[in-house]
Amino acid sequence: MDKATYKNKFTEEDAVGWIAIDNALENIYGDTEPKHYGPLCGIHFSVGGTDPIDGASIYDSNYQEAHKHLVSYGMSELYYDEEKTEEEFSKWGFEFTFRLKPFKEDKGEPIWAIQVMNNLARYVFSSGKWFEENHFIPANGPIRRNTETKIVGFVFAVDPELGKIETPHGEVAFLQLVGITEDEVERLKANPTTTAVEELIKELKETNPLLITDLERK
Repeated sequence: MDKATYKNKFTEEDAVGWIAIDNALENIYGDTEPKHYGPLCGIHFSVGGTDPIDGASIYDSNYQEAHKHLVSYGMSELYYDEEKTEEEFSKWGFEFTFRLKPFKEDKGEPIWAIQVMNNLARYVFSSGKWFEENHFIPANGPIRRNTETKIVGFVFAVDPELGKIETPHGEVAFLQLVGITEDEVERLKANPTTTAVEELIKELKETNPLLITDLERK
């Protein structure tokens, strides 16, 4: 989208990138209202807070099996900025997603998973290094703190439903965090290549097409 078209279509009050994310979610969930959470610390990173993510939505999904589907807002360019038109990628070029099978120790919504996203976002903002499809990261412990689980790391896959979208600020990939076990982490440490991660994701999809994380998986 060129600058003239952008200025004609949007006003400075429009959250242009946010709208693009909402439209992608509407294609899946229709008019279902998610539970939405702003910065968990109450103050955004840009004004002295600790949370780089502007917010995250949690949907109750029944596709494949009942699970929570979390989507971040803030790794891409969310707000009106006519100088960000005609970019190849919108800010960091992605938003986090995460699909979680209900876990008995979560009494309400899995807010801890939003904090995981914030932790990863802090790394991106502070290091200038971003995540891409087929990356992996060990968590150096359970992904849900103080939990007896074998899930101790993540691989990154493109969200099977949301995929990638073109926004007025450039491309946004919905990068899904997929929990992996201790054995799978060690397997990738021994062969830390994108091909090895891609092969593992392919294997996981054979029985779990939506790549839902199950904290009780062994």
